[in-house]
Parts: sequence; structure tokens; C-alpha cells
Amino acid sequence: MAGAGRARRGTRRETAEFLGTGPVQIAELDLGGGGDGGSGGALLRPGPGSPPVTSGTVFVLVRRAGRPVGTLVGQVPEGADPTRVLTGLARGLPGGGPAGAPPERSPGEVPSRAPVPDPVPASSSEPVPEPPSVSVVVATRERPELLARALDSLLAQDHPDVDVVVVDNAPRTGETRELVTRKYGERVRYVCEPVPGLAVAHNRGLAAVRGDVVAFTDDDVVADPHWLSELTAPFATDPRLGCATGLILPARLRTPAQVLLESHGGFAKGFTPRTYDPRRPPADEPLFPFTAGRFGSGANMAFRTAVLRAVGGFDPATGAGTQARGGDDLYGFVRVLAQGHRLRYTPSALVWHHHRETWRDLETQAFGYGAGLTAYLTALLVNRPAMLPALLLRLPGGLAYARALTAARETGGGAAPGAHDERTHPWPRRLSRLQRRGMLYGPVGYLRARRTLRTVRRGTR
Repeated sequence: MAGAGRARRGTRRETAEFLGTGPVQIAELDLGGGGDGGSGGALLRPGPGSPPVTSGTVFVLVRRAGRPVGTLVGQVPEGADPTRVLTGLARGLPGGGPAGAPPERSPGEVPSRAPVPDPVPASSSEPVPEPPSVSVVVATRERPELLARALDSLLAQDHPDVDVVVVDNAPRTGETRELVTRKYGERVRYVCEPVPGLAVAHNRGLAAVRGDVVAFTDDDVVADPHWLSELTAPFATDPRLGCATGLILPARLRTPAQVLLESHGGFAKGFTPRTYDPRRPPADEPLFPFTAGRFGSGANMAFRTAVLRAVGGFDPATGAGTQARGGDDLYGFVRVLAQGHRLRYTPSALVWHHHRETWRDLETQAFGYGAGLTAYLTALLVNRPAMLPALLLRLPGGLAYARALTAARETGGGAAPGAHDERTHPWPRRLSRLQRRGMLYGPVGYLRARRTLRTVRRGTR
């Protein structure tokens, strides 16, 4: 009983700290080619859909010559020039200062950065190959306003050959169909999938696409104009590449829930490009490939279309909208790697994600994280029993990883977003407990989802 009382008091304290978290502005700062540390030549603009930057706390994506090099959180004093203040802070990012200059720390900078050296490639006399044709699949359900914002960003891409497919998943109304046909006409194709579930919807989209590469994103994102060009470029130069993922940053940090999620890692996987090759398992990833959450997330992923079709697409009993709660993207990553294909994480391929807004949303999300993790592992064993020995070999390390992943951490009240290159981002105690419960539930949820799917499909014949 004493333990239960402590848990309740801890939850109340965490909730009070959560409610005291203030909003954070979103901005982009491009230092240009020189990054001289002054405001001259630097361009500051608000994040997509955000108002102009004023005084207060600002989450900044720092670019150099257009390419993302890191994030920082800075305080702009009342009456100060935001561009000058934030440019000064950006000098501390490797790649943010003058070429060859050592990184500097600026007063007031929050140490929650995720930098890499200047990613601009060296010049070459060899011509840059054209990116392959790409189809984008957006699964949605009864969120036409969000969908319209996402589609507008997809139709503004600089990729030369884009095909956009909207999959209306188990619709209750005709609003999505009306939006697509009325506003977008032939520029966007509409497909209806009556069976609920994100993986089912993605498989329907996969069957409909025309591009050599199929990309997936969510209806609550805004894609950077270069997103598809950056995400698909690696496929043109690496014939063994089966999958690519990209960077996901917050589009809004207006509510305590959004700030808290980003302060514990969000969806970003850092600013260091990386290729995962099953023929050369990474030495720093002893659980490879089963820690698939480190590779990327479903809101920003692409596959060589023929490869994803060859492995059977996504397991339809996984994903949001099913009892499994998630895991569809992780399943896809591992299935492609298991067939010997490479996976590339490309941080220059950027989308802005609208995080969930309430504490209740975070509770649902925490449980879903845990459930999706063990649901996708169960799906792998059901569909590929030959992977069981490899999974059992990594089981002790996997249990330790799960404990670390769900370890509680004090929120501290002043949580700041960032730290995107860190490998684990523990939740507050309440969310940690929910994530662990989700892990226990995941296999059961997956098996229930399979049973439900069989019943639904029999009923639609």
C-alpha cells in the first residue's frame, strides 16, 4: 500500500510539473554558406505555420546552405534581435561556425543539441543521378483539415516525378473523398480501404502506387520542400538499398504534452547519416536488427517498391487502428533488412510532425509504443519462424534494453526539447509504467488483431 501511495504522489507531482511547462516557439535558421556567427547572411524564419519569432524560448532547426546541421533551444531576451541572438547560439554547433573553426559554447544555450559536421558533400565531376520516381502514400481517417495541410506540402515538393495517393481508411463520412476530388482533382489519387488499420491502409496504397520508390508519411505532417528529393536520392546510388528513413521534427510546441514528448526524444533520430547493412551488423548495435525503432519512424520512410512488395508489405495485424496499437513500420524495416537489403537514415530528408496535445494523448502513446514494440516482434516470429534463434540469442540484451528504454526520469519541470542523438529517452514514471504494460500486452494485442482481421475479411466476402 505504501508503494501505491508513493506512486500516486509521484504521478500527481509529475502532472503538476507537466502543467507548468510553457510553450516553445519553432524556427529555422539558415546560416548560409559561411556561418560567420554574426547575423549578416543568416536567415531566420518561423517554423511551418508558426508566427514570427519574438522574445522567449525558441526551438531552432539550424541549417547551413539549406541543409540541416542540428537543433538548439535558445532564449531571446525582451527587445533583442532574434536573428542575432540565435545566430550567436548556433556558433556552438559543429558545422554552424566558419569552416574549420572549433565549436563554441554561447551563454544561455541549452545543451540539448544534436549536431554533426557540415554535411555538404565535396564537389565532384561526376554527374548527380536523377532521383527515382516516387509515389507517396498518405493514410488518413476523418481528418480533412490536417490532410489538406499535408497534401499542400507534398504537392510543393521539388522532386521531378511524384505521384500522391491518399488511402481513406475505414471512413465514416465522405469528407476525405470530397476534399481530394474537389480541391486536388487529378493531382492526388484517392483510394478507399474499408478494413481499419494503418498497415492494411499502407498495403492498399502499396498495391496502387506507380513509382520505383514508395514513400509513406502521415496526415499530420508538413513535408520540407526537399523531403522527397533527399529521401529518394540514396536509392539512385545504392542498388542494395531497400529502405530509407528521415528526420522528424516538431511542427508545434504549444502545449505541455508537445514539449514533454520532444524533451524525451520525440521522433527524431539525430543528424548523423547512417547506413545499416545486414551483411555488416553494426558493432554498437548488439540487438541489430531487432531495435528497429532506432532506424526511423513511419511518418518518414520510403522503400524500393519492388522490395517491399516482395516481402509481402506490412503485416496487416499491426499498426494504429488495430489491437496491436503499432509496430507496422518496425516490422517493415526488419523484414527488408532480413532479406539482405540496406537501410539508410538520411537526416536531410525532413518532415515536421504535429505532436499530440494532451497528457491523455501521451498516456495512449506510451502504451502504444510498448505494445507496438512487442507486437511487431510477435509478427516477425509468426511470419518468419526462422528468425526465432536470432531473437532468442538477443533476448537477454533485449530485456535490458527494454528496461533502459522505459526507465523513469524526473521531468524537472523545465523540460527542454532536443538531445536528438541520444539513444534512449526515458518517460516520466506514469508513462514509463504504461509503456511497460504495453510491452506485456503487445503479443496478445497482435494475436487478437489477427483474429479480428480474419473475421472482418470473412464478413466482407
